[in-house]
Amino acid sequence: MVPKVPAESVAESSYRRIRTDIIFGRLPPAQKLRLDSLKETYGTSVSTLREILNRLSSDGLVVAEGQRGFEVASISEADLREIAALRLLLETHALQQSFEHGGVDWEARLVSAHYKLARMEGVMASGDTSQAENWKRYDWEFHQALISACGSKLLMDTHSNVFDKYLRYQMVALSYRGDIAAKEHQQLLEAALKRDETTAKAILVKHIQGGLEHALARNRLDK
Repeated sequence: MVPKVPAESVAESSYRRIRTDIIFGRLPPAQKLRLDSLKETYGTSVSTLREILNRLSSDGLVVAEGQRGFEVASISEADLREIAALRLLLETHALQQSFEHGGVDWEARLVSAHYKLARMEGVMASGDTSQAENWKRYDWEFHQALISACGSKLLMDTHSNVFDKYLRYQMVALSYRGDIAAKEHQQLLEAALKRDETTAKAILVKHIQGGLEHALARNRLDK
């Protein structure tokens, strides 16, 4: 007999699926989240869905509308600017800590993560956007690897949550900056391996600000 999957595992799996679908735009901003429809799509009960959506509301990705139900959080230029500023604050602090404490294992994680990202950036540069989700996953992995020696799980988790919100805006705008972003990632890698904190922070500021402005220039945030 195949053992039953614990209810907690089903709930966690459904939570991750819905969260991913919001971040990657399959559940677009301001969409109403109707429990009966979600129940069929994600194969879970209405009561579990309520718990998941309340959890996503705490994450800032869903809005609870009282008796009217739930909807995906809307987006705005002001919100994106705030998210970008918070990401920069967290990432520069964690970057400094990683430079101080990172060893050979950290360097190996960083090089590996950059290799995968660079390969996917090459695919995107060719004009093939069918793997945009993999591109952004590897982008997330690289930036997480960059700060992974900071020594604080809370800092890593907080950065991950903020990065996910930043990523959602990029997916809505399908904002890819091409060779500019790829070169900045390469420069970040080189600065990290040299423990050149000043250069790395300067590149990171340029990188995040450039991504912000490019997403805004796509003029798709209100659509």
